[in-house]
Amino acid sequence: MGITFITGIDTGIGKTYATGLLARFLLKQGKSVTTQKVVQTGCESISEDIAVHRKIMGIGYTDEDRKGLTCPYLLTLPASPHLAAQAQGIRIDLETISAATDYLLRKYDHLLVEGAGGIYVPLNDDATLIDYLAVKRYPVIIVSSPRLGSINHTLMTLEVLKQRDLEVKGIIYNSCLKEKIEISEDTKKIFIKFLSKFGFTRVVVEIPEIDLDNIPDIDFSPLLPG
Repeated sequence: MGITFITGIDTGIGKTYATGLLARFLLKQGKSVTTQKVVQTGCESISEDIAVHRKIMGIGYTDEDRKGLTCPYLLTLPASPHLAAQAQGIRIDLETISAATDYLLRKYDHLLVEGAGGIYVPLNDDATLIDYLAVKRYPVIIVSSPRLGSINHTLMTLEVLKQRDLEVKGIIYNSCLKEKIEISEDTKKIFIKFLSKFGFTRVVVEIPEIDLDNIPDIDFSPLLPG
């Protein structure tokens, strides 16, 4: 499988839980897998999102976590990555992220890379996340939900990924962000329709509300075949 990039339609949409659950699924199949967070803002030690990934996977921190390879940029200001970096007097270097990713790919058969915010979040003064993805050509899984506004944000994300000629493996539908059942079901139908319209695989996998003390096993084989 190699590498898969997990993006979201917004911040707080559930990318971290989705990434951890995907890694758990692969780990339970006996696969060699790790996760990476391209940049984390608003924390000071090991990435909080990486900590959640490891909790869901049921493992401790790895050597790569402790070396900072699974989160090349850890920034204290809770803001957009470009601004958080400026506040620390640094600039996010895309080659630094890429080098860490390449190292992990040499060690693990499967790498799940979690983005920050949505696909147009600025990484520095010159590049957004979608610019980076367009260069790297990583296949993408989108995390969305039934909450109000998700249809607009999801369809815009799909259209931009199509314009950049990137592969979309499907959508993870975070149903813990609850809506009325009729809204949730209709939203899911729209996502499937537009995945097809843009020429992507018509795959939507739903995840429930997650209790970190009782983590469910989700079948992600439609998104991660083989």
